[in-house]
Amino acid sequence: MAIESDQRTTDAPTSPTGGVDYESVPADYLAARQLKKGAAGWVLLAGLGVSYVISGDYAGWNLGLAQGGFGGMLIATLVMGAMYLCMVLTLAELSAALPTAGGGYSFARRALGPWGGYLTGTAILLEYALAPAAIAVFIGGYVNALVGIDGWVVYLGSYLIFVGIHLWGVGEALKTMFVISLLAVLAIGVFAVGMAPHFDAANLFDIAVNERATGASAFLPEGYIGVWAALPFAIWLFLAVEGVPLAAEEAADPARDMPRGIITAMLVLILFGALVLALAPGGAGADFMKDHGAPLVGALEAVYGEGSALAAFVNWVGLSGLIASFFSIIYAYSRQVFALSRAGYLPRALSVTNRRKAPVLALVVPGLLGFLLSLTGEGDLMLTMAVFGATISYALMTFSHIVLRRTEPDLERPYRTPGGTLTAGVALALSVVAFLSTFLANQDAAIWSGAFYLAMVAYFFFYSRHHLVANAPEEEFEAIALAERELG
Repeated sequence: MAIESDQRTTDAPTSPTGGVDYESVPADYLAARQLKKGAAGWVLLAGLGVSYVISGDYAGWNLGLAQGGFGGMLIATLVMGAMYLCMVLTLAELSAALPTAGGGYSFARRALGPWGGYLTGTAILLEYALAPAAIAVFIGGYVNALVGIDGWVVYLGSYLIFVGIHLWGVGEALKTMFVISLLAVLAIGVFAVGMAPHFDAANLFDIAVNERATGASAFLPEGYIGVWAALPFAIWLFLAVEGVPLAAEEAADPARDMPRGIITAMLVLILFGALVLALAPGGAGADFMKDHGAPLVGALEAVYGEGSALAAFVNWVGLSGLIASFFSIIYAYSRQVFALSRAGYLPRALSVTNRRKAPVLALVVPGLLGFLLSLTGEGDLMLTMAVFGATISYALMTFSHIVLRRTEPDLERPYRTPGGTLTAGVALALSVVAFLSTFLANQDAAIWSGAFYLAMVAYFFFYSRHHLVANAPEEEFEAIALAERELG
């Protein structure tokens, strides 16, 4: 859509829709908010999807062993893997049909109106603002194991370096991200080769059985409730793969590249999740792994001894796995903030881009918030808070797919989800189950997340819903529909 660079205003709809009001903006408003087109093909998008998540293979998932033992974590992973696979197939259709930087927010905006869009976008933002803070804490654990340095110095350095690379430009950032992800994949391969000969199924069941828990056994040492409590940690093996659609406006051919990229990423992540879940506790023991800060390194040290060359290699190179997810989720939160801001849901200054088409404040402001949160050192708390936001967004995105299939059957869909609304329905039901599990895993995290979410809802209710931008890509279809109704 061509925008002239002058100060004339673009007319807003003359009447509110969905309980919101639109404001006129200068004609060059969108010209100051442009992302770089054609920066990513499907291979880079698949790499982006893997990079979002791969830190979950290096740290965090193993905390689920403490909640449910190996059996509880295994069942939780199978259930959450099914949820993510169904959701990814759902998002593949939506991202090809509605390729904007808003991702899940734009899908819900189209299906559920301004309130649905905002609730989805805010839930995604909660996930992406908190996940890097949790990963920064895990990076600190790996760096501490290597050189004895941890805490705020590591957290601050991580944010400064990787936000800085994103400010340099998206093409450079995505290529750097892809190289880092390849290193992380290499380290998982080395880990798998090193641990496979030492696998012993008996090691999976060495956690003491809680005799007071209903259904407790060596397979489920915390009983049936342990499966439920392990769900948020199983999610960590896949969390944020849904962020691939946020790159839609920067994809070379969204209709073709988005489905191929996100589905490929999901298949790779299923393989990696299976490897670490089986081999780390299977070689070193589930009890040893259940609270280890660097489980892959710890597993190798348990087998080959501290200071072994293999453990050192995975520690040094494996640090790239945490960096890859940290780096890529910074990209994700910046695009979500950019899209919400461009449409007026968040302060508009956050979406202004620099000469290299990078949204400066959308990168810096959440980064500052994340750094401050990382100072708590509570990686597991922030992990659960991120899952709280993620599962809300999953429910709303998959419900949006069902709604759009019924309300807009003629919408052009270059890719169609196998199983259609049934697939989306499975993801929707499981996302509700996952959301409820956050209250069991960490009630404090759920309460804090809920408080933040309600504060953002209040901002929309009292202010931003009266100041939306009609000609933002996610809003433009509504303005066209309103104009057609007025003409009719």
